Amino acid sequence: MSHSVFEAKVVLPVSAADAFAWHERPGALARLTPPWERVLVEAQAGGVRDGAEVRLRARVGPFWVRWVVRHRDYQAGRLFRDVAIRSPFAHWDHRHEFRDLAAGGSELCDRIEYALPGGVLGCLAGGAFARGKLAAMFAYRHAVTRADLAFAHEGAGEVRPLRILVSGASGLVGRALVPFLTTQGHEVVRLVRGSARCPNDVAWDPAGAGGLLDLSRAGRIDAVVHLAGAGIADARWTDSRRREIRDSRVRGTRLLAEALARLDQPPRVVVGGSATGFYGATGETVVDESAPPGAGFLAGVTQAWEEAWAPLAGRGTRLVFLRTGVVLSPAGGALAKLLPAFRLGLGGPVGDGRQWWSWISIDDLAGVIGHALRVEAVRGALNAVAPEPVRSGDFAAALGAVLRRPAFLPAPAWALRLALGRGLADEALLASQRVRPGVLAATGYRFRHENVRAALRHVLGRV
Repeated sequence: MSHSVFEAKVVLPVSAADAFAWHERPGALARLTPPWERVLVEAQAGGVRDGAEVRLRARVGPFWVRWVVRHRDYQAGRLFRDVAIRSPFAHWDHRHEFRDLAAGGSELCDRIEYALPGGVLGCLAGGAFARGKLAAMFAYRHAVTRADLAFAHEGAGEVRPLRILVSGASGLVGRALVPFLTTQGHEVVRLVRGSARCPNDVAWDPAGAGGLLDLSRAGRIDAVVHLAGAGIADARWTDSRRREIRDSRVRGTRLLAEALARLDQPPRVVVGGSATGFYGATGETVVDESAPPGAGFLAGVTQAWEEAWAPLAGRGTRLVFLRTGVVLSPAGGALAKLLPAFRLGLGGPVGDGRQWWSWISIDDLAGVIGHALRVEAVRGALNAVAPEPVRSGDFAAALGAVLRRPAFLPAPAWALRLALGRGLADEALLASQRVRPGVLAATGYRFRHENVRAALRHVLGRV
C-alpha cells in the first residue's frame, strides 16, 4: 500500500498545555470542521483519550460515507492520535503534537499518514485532489485554532466560565456559536422546541397557546444568547409569513424575558438577536448604533424585537441587542443561496450593484457574541458587522474572484421582485445599508476578517 504524508504547523499564542486543553473540550471537533464540509457527528465519547471513538457521516461528492476514528497515544499536554477504523481512505493516521516554544507560545504540528483506495491508480487519479482538500482544511483549522486561542488569551481573568442559555442553537449562527462557547470553557444549555433530548436541554413552545417555558429546573443561568426566529428570506412575504416572522421574534422574546425576570437570580447578561434592518435603507449615509430606527417591515420588526426585552428592565441584567448584517457562511444564509449560480459562472451584482451591504463572517459573529458576553461596557445596541461594508457589485466581483469564476451577470431588481415579491426583494436584497460597528471599535474587538475577500477565502476554503 502506497502511503502519503501531509504535514501542517501553526504557532499558537498560548502554552502547549492550554492549546491541548482547548482540543479536549466539548465542541472542538465541530469548531474545527470547515463550514463548506457536510459532516454529521453520530456519536462521540471519551474526548481524545486512548480508546475514545468518534462516529460520523460525511458528504463526499453525491455520496454519504461513514467515518469511525479511534484515539491513541494520549499524552496530556503533548500528543494524541486518531486512527481511522472505517473511512473513505485505505489508511488514515492523524498525529496531533504540541510543543512549547522558547520565545513563548507553542507550536501545533498536524501530521497525517494516509493512503487512497485503489493503490497506485487511486493515488494517480486522486492524489492532487486529496492533498488540496487537506491543505484547505488545515489552513482553516489552524486559522480558527489560533484566533480562538488568542480570544481566550486576551480575556483570561476577565470572566469566569459561564452557564449560558442559547436559543436557536440548531440554526446557522447557533451551530457555530455553541462549539465556540464550549471550547472557551463555558457550559451551554440549549433552549429547544419539543421535548428535551439531553440533560442540558430546556424545552419551550413559544408558538403554543399562551406560550410554554419553565426555567425552574434549568439550574443557574449566568447569561443568555437568544437567536431563535423564522428565516427572513426563506419564503415570500405573504401576510401570514410576515406574521410568522414577527411573532417568532417578538412573542418568543417576550416569553423568554418574562420567564427570566421571574427567576430569583436573573442572568447577568442577555445578548438578544436583532438585525441591521433596524435602520431601514440608509443609502450612502454611514450609520452607527446611535441612529434612529428606519422605515419598513424589517425596521418595525427589529424595533419590536428589541423592545420585547422590557420585562427584564430593572432586574440588573445587562441587555445587548445584536444588530447583525449579512452573515457569510456557505452553510446557510445569503451566501449559500448565491453560491450555486456563482459556481456555474452565472453570478453577478444584485440590482444595480451600487447598494451597500454590511456583512460579517460567521467566525467573527461568534467572536462578537463572546465579546458581548464578557465586556461590561457593551450595552444596548451592538452592530455586528465588519468595518468595511461593500457595494453589491464589489461583493459579486470578490466572490467571483475567490471562486475563479466570471461574475458579470446581474440579477435585475425587476426579476428579484418577480421571484421573491417586492417587500422581500426591496428590504432584504436591494436596500443600501452602510453600517459602522461603533461599539465594537470603542470596546476593542479585534476582527478576524475586515476585508470581504479575505472572509470569503476563509469560509470557502480557498487558500
